[in-house]
Amino acid sequence: MKDTQLQELMLQSLEQERGGVQIYRMALQCAVNAQLRKEWTRYLAQTEHHVQVLTEACMRLGLDPGMRTPGCRVVREKGLCLIRSMEMALANGDRKTAELVACEAVVDAETKDLADWELIGSAAKGAQGAMGKVLQAAYDEVKQDEDEHRYHSQGWCRELWLASLGLAARLPPPEETGRANTAVQAAHVKQSRTER
Repeated sequence: MKDTQLQELMLQSLEQERGGVQIYRMALQCAVNAQLRKEWTRYLAQTEHHVQVLTEACMRLGLDPGMRTPGCRVVREKGLCLIRSMEMALANGDRKTAELVACEAVVDAETKDLADWELIGSAAKGAQGAMGKVLQAAYDEVKQDEDEHRYHSQGWCRELWLASLGLAARLPPPEETGRANTAVQAAHVKQSRTER
């Protein structure tokens, strides 16, 4: 495994989680639905914990968690763009539209988070000794949260969009009750939703 690329993955993942904290804080300002607000409040706390997990993992791997590589700066800018999109939507005064924009921003951010954690899991399997243990411990602590964040947020986004179109929507989304915490489970829940 290439050490420089592992360093880049870890530092970019940390930057993504830091940005996720800011994204959730802004998304909460846009949230109208009380159940969604409750879920995002929980996800914010979990994301703050993910920052701690990655910070500790970086330090245990001998990486400076304060280091910002050019890749980290790109990740940060992408997160700021998502925050600006929510600010713009909120400034227009239509709270329902701002909530939809926030849902999309959360799905975008969580898609990158999930991809990062899947790579960290792959790196853990390919690493030797203490490095593998550090990566695996971080992965085991966070991955399930990331699955839920991604697939449940996608469900909220879909259902809120359907409601905004005047179509039948299920709120909370079926992912909440169907426990869609993997891509297969999410696809099954989505399929069962359309069959009813």
